[in-house]
Amino acid sequence: MGAIVLGLVVGVVCLFFCTAIKNALGYDDELDVFGVHCIGGIVGAIGTGILVNPLLGGAGIIDYSVIPPKVADYDLVTQVIAQCKAVAITLVWSGVGSLILYKVVDVLVGLRAPLEKEREGLDITDHGERAYTM
Repeated sequence: MGAIVLGLVVGVVCLFFCTAIKNALGYDDELDVFGVHCIGGIVGAIGTGILVNPLLGGAGIIDYSVIPPKVADYDLVTQVIAQCKAVAITLVWSGVGSLILYKVVDVLVGLRAPLEKEREGLDITDHGERAYTM
């Protein structure tokens, strides 16, 4: 049940980012990758740290250092802080990796097609055919 609630919350947050925030900030995200995957992943990761709480019906955190393994004492604040650290590490890791790839592509092939090719249409100039015949 927690996963359903978390999915509904994340869906609303993603919709808000893909509509209101994207329009307010004016950033270019044609496929809403940032609003869905980045924001949805952040809210989902932090929300998972909350919903794992045994008091909320979650499975808890298993302590494998004892035999037999058992559910460890759960501290909501500690778990949410750990989830936030993991989100921050993921953002830095993917941000630096994306920046490196961005620069490599920019140096090798460039990031934009020439304006003349864009005006004529990339289907014709790059592929020699039309995508739609209307």
